[in-house]
Amino acid sequence: MAVNLGSMNQHYDDQVIYHTHTDPHPRSSSLSDIILGGQDGLVNVLGVILGVAAATSDPRIVLVAGLAATFAESVSMGAVAYTSTLADADYYESEKTREYRHLHLSPEVEREEIREIYRQKGFDGNLLDQIVDTITANKDVWVKVMMAEEHQLSPVDRRQAVRSAGIVGVAAVVGSLIPLVPFIVLPVALGIPVSIVISALVLFLVGAYKARVTVGHPGKSGLEMAVIGTVSALIGYAIGLLLKVPTVG
Repeated sequence: MAVNLGSMNQHYDDQVIYHTHTDPHPRSSSLSDIILGGQDGLVNVLGVILGVAAATSDPRIVLVAGLAATFAESVSMGAVAYTSTLADADYYESEKTREYRHLHLSPEVEREEIREIYRQKGFDGNLLDQIVDTITANKDVWVKVMMAEEHQLSPVDRRQAVRSAGIVGVAAVVGSLIPLVPFIVLPVALGIPVSIVISALVLFLVGAYKARVTVGHPGKSGLEMAVIGTVSALIGYAIGLLLKVPTVG
């Protein structure tokens, strides 16, 4: 049977481009940044204000503590998102440099690694030989394929660090304000249960939405996020009860 090698080689080139430019494990999307900042801000600030509310019945103290925690949390989370993105970029570059060095020092070993990677994908014989030849004909493509297939790493755009930091920081502020709202319009004693219920509901909805747009069961994911977040925040409430300010006279 006649085989059109030109067509086959074009197919292999397309596959190389796909594996080189497709990120199989994206570090973060806007959705994950929003969830990260919002959930962390909500849970942490809820824990702080529950602890303060349990220790004192003064609503001004609760609000001041909550607002202080809100903006400290947003700055902290934004900084973490920024530095972690840069760290990911630095790590990718260091691994890429190492791969180039390996190609220079032991090209046959690296070539066999490419062969083994695609052999495990089900290729063999002449087909496998042509795939290996296509990939290893260009060192840049070779390294990119090794980074994606062997190390499961993708290039990180350093410009995304500022964007990610901004999204996480804003999401942290929004999430942090949710448990604070009840204390603005309600007395502390009533604000505590209302804040817990509202926060748990928001966490449930966020968890369910995340599962719906990614993978997982919305109800289970929502319940897990609500329970974990609420229990974590109630630890702050318990600490506040232990350190409760005694009522005078």
